[in-house]
Amino acid sequence: MTEPKDRVIVALDYAELAPALRMAELVGSRVGMLKVGLELFNSAGPAAITAIREHGARVFYDAKLYDIPNTVAGAAAAIARVGVAMFNVHALGGVAMMVAARQGADAGARAAGFQPPLVIAVTIVTSLGDREVREELGIPSTAGEAALRLAQLAKEAGLDGVVASVHEVAAIKRSCGRGFLVVTPGIRPSWAAAGDHARVATPREALEAGADYLVIGRPITRADDPQAALEAILGEMSD
Repeated sequence: MTEPKDRVIVALDYAELAPALRMAELVGSRVGMLKVGLELFNSAGPAAITAIREHGARVFYDAKLYDIPNTVAGAAAAIARVGVAMFNVHALGGVAMMVAARQGADAGARAAGFQPPLVIAVTIVTSLGDREVREELGIPSTAGEAALRLAQLAKEAGLDGVVASVHEVAAIKRSCGRGFLVVTPGIRPSWAAAGDHARVATPREALEAGADYLVIGRPITRADDPQAALEAILGEMSD
């Protein structure tokens, strides 16, 4: 990932495949990956991943798998068979579940003749802050402390990295190593609204913190000119 564009993942958060493919046409060749999330996948199914890959884009499937290890292993194998570059599970599922995801992904990729995908784990979603973590989830720590602990479990399970807010990147890198990937959602350029993310950062702040990939959705996909919005963001990242 030597260029800013290689670090950008554009979130195709659409309810239908047609607008997702139009966005893939517009920006797919200018970014590192395109993200297929739960809304699009549950609308269009695995065909969404296949169609986007046919546009030449690498796909991050934001699967957020969370179940017993055997079920997750089977799901991971099925995901790897459609040729995704990366997908995720929930770290709260525990070490055994994450190990099963890694094993399932490797087996599925081998069976289909693909390179094994990157498997990463969601720590604490960026819509949650310290109050929600303590009072609603009942975890006696800050959001950042919980995210770090979950990242350590993902590392122990042999995963490639985690999804975490920019505020946790430095601590995760110190604990888990520079090669342990951190994918940061909640990225908002200086001119964009925060939306429903409680913990946000600008693209520049995310890079300075050490993030490997930046997930950016609405500032690009809801812009009047998505290509111009992307170029503005890449400019921010290069300044």
